[in-house]
Amino acid sequence: MMSINILAVGKIKEKFFSDAIAEYAKRLARFAKFSITEIDEELLTKDGNDRVRKREGERIIAKAKGHVALLDISGKIISSEELADNIKTLALAGKSEITFVIGGSYGVSDDVRKFADERISFGRITYPHQLMRVILTEQIYRAFMINSGSEYHK
Repeated sequence: MMSINILAVGKIKEKFFSDAIAEYAKRLARFAKFSITEIDEELLTKDGNDRVRKREGERIIAKAKGHVALLDISGKIISSEELADNIKTLALAGKSEITFVIGGSYGVSDDVRKFADERISFGRITYPHQLMRVILTEQIYRAFMINSGSEYHK
């Protein structure tokens, strides 16, 4: 069974986001082992954003496993079908683990960008980080439903 991980900077604060993520995680359980790991947010100091990105990036790189897909507004814009195809292609190539990375409020370091196997985008819109976790979890579930031939994706 494939392992799907989300590495995200920060914590979910609103219950409705947690509830939505839990629902999609429950649905995903029949297709993959699913986990979310939260990386501590770095406090902004007078040293600036670069220091924040560097320290969060070190923690991201230390925890990322398998094929690493960074969610990046400047990454390749993909559709739900393309995400499904990417997951299927990785599985057929023997990759049993995928880690999706959602950076912090100040973005990610260049080290994380270089470390990632791919950079993907769900569009040029900036989403709140907590909402992006919900969107990503639903899109991963949708990808597995597409790959299973389900009518969930219309």
